Amino acid sequence: MAWDPNQYLEFGDVRLQPALDLLARIPLQAPGVVYDLGCGAGNVTMALKNRWPSARITGIDSSAEMLDRARSLSSDIEWVEADLTDWRPDRLADVVFSNATLQWLDDHDNHFPRLMDLVAPGGFLAVQMPRNWEAPSHTSIAESVQAGPWRQTHEPLMRPAPSHAPEFYYEVLSPISKNFAVWETEYCQILEGENPVAEYVKGTQLKRFLDALEEPERSQFENDYRKRILAAYPTRQDGKTLFPFRRLFILAGK
Repeated sequence: MAWDPNQYLEFGDVRLQPALDLLARIPLQAPGVVYDLGCGAGNVTMALKNRWPSARITGIDSSAEMLDRARSLSSDIEWVEADLTDWRPDRLADVVFSNATLQWLDDHDNHFPRLMDLVAPGGFLAVQMPRNWEAPSHTSIAESVQAGPWRQTHEPLMRPAPSHAPEFYYEVLSPISKNFAVWETEYCQILEGENPVAEYVKGTQLKRFLDALEEPERSQFENDYRKRILAAYPTRQDGKTLFPFRRLFILAGK
């Protein structure tokens, strides 16, 4: 799907925080080669550059729209447009970093060992993925899909939960890792604006469903979803909306 950097970055601060938390856990002082898989608009990649200014850093993403925004941030970073399902680098990395990207890939029991193959001895695979699939923000998508004439168009787009419980990644990665850690954090995100949770999800999970429709069904589907979300995440008296969001973290040493 075509990504919209402006929509995605509308909540850039809260989307960035999990990446910063993961970055703080990587126990390397001066890695030489760093890959940011699914770099998007480049804000996370810049955080990597700020921590390790001497590293050779490459941001990889499949979205030309996102990379156009990223390239405006730094000419010291190599920006590569590629499909992560089959991309391979020219050298092993000290850090393979991925923030909120690998949930878009299926077949994690094969992909994650392949990513470990890209890590040099002494390096780390560091991954953060959403695991909020049972929350109303995501279950309401399925409810809206079932509720209207767009059902036949949308049902092929439905997927099983794309990221798994921590135990799954322990089984897949711990036999081939050193210093392995996996944990989850639920962030209580404090959002502002009119129906901000709907706007938040519109920048990611909801977008492919919207892109599959033409008007007027596109607006009708979005309005159905927005009503459900506003009921699930009401605006508080102070004008803020609380949006709990669970995220999964993996840190695997080679």
